[in-house]
Amino acid sequence: MTLRSFAEPDRAAVVALWHEVGLTRPWNDPGKDIDRAVATWPDLFLVAEERGAGGADDGGAGGGAVVGTALCGYDGHRGWIYYLAVAPSQQGRGIGRALIAEAEARLEALGCPKAMLMVRRGNEQAHGFYGGSGYSEDDVVTFGKRLIAD
Repeated sequence: MTLRSFAEPDRAAVVALWHEVGLTRPWNDPGKDIDRAVATWPDLFLVAEERGAGGADDGGAGGGAVVGTALCGYDGHRGWIYYLAVAPSQQGRGIGRALIAEAEARLEALGCPKAMLMVRRGNEQAHGFYGGSGYSEDDVVTFGKRLIAD
């Protein structure tokens, strides 16, 4: 497995993965989320790529299959990790932890003092994963307001 920055040939595989693991919502256009991420922090959009048997080209930018993602951002105060996804067939192999570690390393290299993430209520599997990765629930409520309708 290789971790690298997103490249345009990854787009279809990334969106398919996000749909597969249930990260997309009707009010968020994943293509627009990718465009916005690439326009702001392209080096913080991570892809985990697995080479196919015999090194076959599975469609990713590096010649392998996209099996994980983490889309990150940094606002000068906090770093954020979004769209952490690992293909269900690849879960339990350490890919998610590798993506988190790489995201944290890249954020820290920018001087980011704290990484944050949001998890939907009821996603207990993700709560357990993040807790086991050193994250703890903060005593805050997140508010949101849509500025652009996708």
